[in-house]
Amino acid sequence: MTVHFDRWSEEGVRFAFGIDAMRNLVEIAEGIDSKRWRVLRRREKEPLSGERRKRPKNFKEEIVVEKGYRNIRLVREHVSEFSYQPTKCKRSYRVIVLKKSLSIEEGQVKLWDDVRYFFYITNRSDLSAAEVVWLCNERCNQENLIEQLKNGVNALRMPVDSLVSNWSYMVMAALAWTLKAWFALLVRRREHRDQLLGMEFRRFLNGLIRIPVQIIRTGRQIRYRILGYNQWAQTFMQTFDRVRRLQLA
Repeated sequence: MTVHFDRWSEEGVRFAFGIDAMRNLVEIAEGIDSKRWRVLRRREKEPLSGERRKRPKNFKEEIVVEKGYRNIRLVREHVSEFSYQPTKCKRSYRVIVLKKSLSIEEGQVKLWDDVRYFFYITNRSDLSAAEVVWLCNERCNQENLIEQLKNGVNALRMPVDSLVSNWSYMVMAALAWTLKAWFALLVRRREHRDQLLGMEFRRFLNGLIRIPVQIIRTGRQIRYRILGYNQWAQTFMQTFDRVRRLQLA
């Protein structure tokens, strides 16, 4: 895929990919000065109810220790970065390296320490090294995409017995999710754009599509009066004006 990196960057495409822990990358990571490493602190998911629940007891860990199985336990994580030019590229890109310090144990006995490196290559300069790791670990929202294609727009259901018809149905249903993503990318405010990109389709449908409107005909004018105002109404109107200006351009 590296053969496409330069072209994608020129076209304004932003990307972040995991890259194999090749020997040359591992050697570069091992040569990074200790002062350039930063402790990676994992983000905690916000609870839906607004109250944090007590973390459940880890019964699996107790069974592993009790039966004396060999266990790999994460001790800490550090991140750093360096510039790297792939062989098929004409420019350098950011490579984020995640160093996992591990403890190899057997039962309650510690055998040895181990270090493993994970690498991510990106052309994004707006994210910190930790944010790139979080983005790639979240698989760029692909799991949410698959779930919403299945249960949100029902694109993966097979309503008929014809393969071609089912394929057409899947494409048409998936187009609804694509239009939602296009709309979100046109939103100016970053926090609203990020919320819309990760929003479930049903919530998007009720908040920005199914807006109750009264149509008033007065003389030679047609006015649309929004009856059910919500927090997304202003975002919808601003983005609609932006889409209209793009059409006139």
